[in-house]
Parts: sequence; C-alpha cells; structure tokens
Amino acid sequence: MKQIYKSKKLHRLSFLVVALFSVVSVMNSCKEDDEDEFQDHLVQFEVKATKGTGSGDPVLKTIVTQVGVSQNTTFDPPGVIWASDEFFVNSSQSQLNLDANAVLPNADSELIVTLYVDGVVAKSDTATGSGTQDASIDHSFLEL
Repeated sequence: MKQIYKSKKLHRLSFLVVALFSVVSVMNSCKEDDEDEFQDHLVQFEVKATKGTGSGDPVLKTIVTQVGVSQNTTFDPPGVIWASDEFFVNSSQSQLNLDANAVLPNADSELIVTLYVDGVVAKSDTATGSGTQDASIDHSFLEL
C-alpha cells in the first residue's frame, strides 16, 4: 500500500514539474513576441553652406530628401541654412537619403549635410571648395 501511495505522489510531483515548465516556456515565448521588431525614430535633415574667409556668399541650389520611396526636391531654398521639420520615421523604412548642391564662393567654403536621428547626428558629409559642390548621405535602419 505504501508503494502505491509513493508511486501516486511521485506521479503527481512529476506532473506538477512538467506543468510548471510548460507555463514558464509559454511565458518566455510571449515575452519575446511583445518586443517590437521596428521602432519609431525622430528624424531631421539639415543643409548648411559657409562662405569661408573670402568674399561672396554661398547659394544653396538643390536639396533632395528621400524616406523609403518617398522623395522630395527643393530648388533654390532661401538663406544658407535649410532644415526639414522633425518627423517620425519607423525603422521599417529601410533607407534615408539627403543630397544637396550649392555654389560656393571660396576655396575654404563648405557645404555640410547632416542627418539627425533621435536628436543625435547619425551621419554627416562635407564638401569643400569653390564653384558647384555636392554633398550626400545615405542611412539605413536595417542591418545587413
């Protein structure tokens, strides 16, 4: 009789262990599913032209921005600094691009394009020299 009682007790104990293991496994798998694969990021594009040490003023000519497949072109923006509004981009958008050109007056003049992601400089490119200069940056949220 004692042996039957011990066998039933052992059976119940093993059942509880298996059930507990199953519950823990399900909880862990659900926890991983709750994590978002993609996140929203605050993005801003900026273009700046500096004149350098000589005379004359730089002139921004063309600015092209692209988020995913959506492209926007701005011709002859006023001033020497242009910045987009801040906007949210989901990291599922694989590509962000910023291209600009300007006519710069001096050999030490600069055209600087900058991409800010979540308030931090993600990428920047600088073109230096006189005449028409181009600067370009490309950024991908997806890791290859």
